[in-house]
Amino acid sequence: MNKFSFDLFEQMPIVGIMRNVPLEHIQSIAGVYQRSGLTCLEITMNSAGAEEAIMLLSEVFADSLNIGAGTVCSLADLEKAISAGAGFIVTPIINEEVIRHCVGQHIPIFPGANTPSEIYKAWSLGATLIKLFPAGDMKPNRLKEILAPLNFVSLMPTGGVTPDNFIDWFAHGAKAVGMGSYLFPKDIIAAQDWTALGNIYTSLVKKYRDFIAGT
Repeated sequence: MNKFSFDLFEQMPIVGIMRNVPLEHIQSIAGVYQRSGLTCLEITMNSAGAEEAIMLLSEVFADSLNIGAGTVCSLADLEKAISAGAGFIVTPIINEEVIRHCVGQHIPIFPGANTPSEIYKAWSLGATLIKLFPAGDMKPNRLKEILAPLNFVSLMPTGGVTPDNFIDWFAHGAKAVGMGSYLFPKDIIAAQDWTALGNIYTSLVKKYRDFIAGT
């Protein structure tokens, strides 16, 4: 298993969500990602070759990246993800069995929830952090409204979070954010333009570090 490092996560709490990224480019992309200062990658289990990708990245980047599995919807998905070496688990839903299993095995679990009741339920089950999903139809100030009565909960908005707006989410109380397609542009990957990809990542890292320095 890729042992989850909370230190790495806290250094740069941005989770890049890789879905259906060509397997032949996975290692190159992860290398650019890591060298740019990003620390957490999620491979969705509904991607072709997901288990192979998790296994590869967990071995190559064992000490420098947190490699996790996303779109884990069942115990069967969870078993495959753990067997492949995933160090953290992300779900789009609340599956109590999945959450309890992860909590019992001390595997960080980020379940998806949307309403205050769902968020509280997932947190009460022992979730490490709650994936606020989908966040695309929300405004960042909704976070403040949720956190007013639930200030003990850690939230990670996902869905609709972009390089242009992610700082707004942090400014309103997010502990982390999840970003997908914006971090893995198909045209850039198809062209294998790793310099252009690195520019996207280093810009993201700079924005976050500038934000932290100013708080």
